[in-house]
Formats: sequence, structure tokens, C-alpha cells
Amino acid sequence: MIAKTTASIAAENSFAASVALHGTYNFSLSGTWSATVHLQRSFDGGATWLDVQALSANAELVGNEPERGVLYRFGVKTGGYTSGTVAGRLSQ
Repeated sequence: MIAKTTASIAAENSFAASVALHGTYNFSLSGTWSATVHLQRSFDGGATWLDVQALSANAELVGNEPERGVLYRFGVKTGGYTSGTVAGRLSQ
């Protein structure tokens, strides 16, 4: 079963839906945009989000989550958006 979330983000305080990841995952950002995109994870079912990485350019990344039941999401926090649309994909 493939775990995946995608989003086109064109505003601040906007995030993709969360997805549970375990093991190796892919994170892709593309488009023409000016913003700071945060990859976040949660150990408590989405009540608290912790920043894993912040990116300000298109990227193709591979990560690894050793624990089961960890939720991930990506998005732009308040004050982090300038212009354009970020096309993002987080999958396993």
C-alpha cells in the first residue's frame, strides 16, 4: 500500500494532509514559487508538529523514519509565503 499526500500551496498557513510514514520516504517540491516550506512530523497523532526541515527551493529528497505511527506533512507557515505555487509530494 502506498502512503502519499500531495498539495499545491499558494498561501501562508497552508499544509498538505498528514500521512503516516515508516521507513524510506520521498519528498518532492516543484513549481515557480517564493516561500519557506516546512517538512514536519508528529508523534502524538497531529496535536503537535515538529519541524524536520525547511526548504526555499525546488528539491528531491529521500528520508527515513525508523518509528511506526509517525505522521508527516509539509506546508508554509504564517509569514512564510511570498508568491507562486509550490507543488509538493510526500510518499512512500
